Amino acid sequence: MTNPGPRYMAISALAFALMGSLVKLAGEMGVPLLQIIFVRAVISVVLSLWDLRRYSGDPLGNRRGLLLARGLSGFLALMGVFYALMHLPLAQATMLQYLHPVFTALLAFIFLWERPSAATVICVLLSLIGLGCMVSPYWVSAEAFGLSHLAVLAGLGGAFGSGVAYTLVRKLVATEHPSVIVLYFPLVCIPGTLLLGSGQFIWPTAAGWLILVGIGCLTQLGQVALTKAMQSDSASRATSLSYIQILFAAALGWVFFAETPTITTLVGSSFILLGAAISFWMQPARQSSN
Repeated sequence: MTNPGPRYMAISALAFALMGSLVKLAGEMGVPLLQIIFVRAVISVVLSLWDLRRYSGDPLGNRRGLLLARGLSGFLALMGVFYALMHLPLAQATMLQYLHPVFTALLAFIFLWERPSAATVICVLLSLIGLGCMVSPYWVSAEAFGLSHLAVLAGLGGAFGSGVAYTLVRKLVATEHPSVIVLYFPLVCIPGTLLLGSGQFIWPTAAGWLILVGIGCLTQLGQVALTKAMQSDSASRATSLSYIQILFAAALGWVFFAETPTITTLVGSSFILLGAAISFWMQPARQSSN
């Protein structure tokens, strides 16, 4: 059976890119960061439990310590990622987030003994070159001073947290149902957001509620597709393909936020596409057993 991992990762990347656009819109409408995460988590709980209704096992899973660690690392990463999305241009925030395949490949090598293939290494290197091309104008021109240093650090922290979370997912998929793994994310997010920020919550407009519901649904789709991709393939190979989210984000930023791509963005995108193509076509893939 052909490995479905790349297809699931492409679906995940598109869903997360659309979600990022809605997060930026919600921020522009004045919805607080922790409220966005809270509503997203509530929707995720409902959808995860609905998906588990035919599952005969324990909905709280078997390896609860690792599941809780996955939920906590995901929550911390999400706060960093969402903060960057709300305070940086969409493409730049996504590019910072997408340093996570580098962290994932490194952590998977250290903790899971997953040796990345030559194609994965080439893919990551080409993607990092593309990343550098796309972000370079913001570090060498006066525009750089318009970027929030806190937002940049939050984006980098979110990338590292995502790498930790994805490595834990890769460890857990051998014994846990994908929706059980996803369920632990909102189980940590809901009490965390209520404890840290419930006093700042507002009542959104009708359009605001639609955007928040869209964030929750798209994130659930992205999480489930990501988990299935991890279940079908190695952590480093699956996440190397996720770089295509940068391209989706750049296109959405251009269409909806008038963030016109520069020549360096287009050149960088070419490197990223080349890296994704190498990962998809050239490196050996584990065959799915499902």
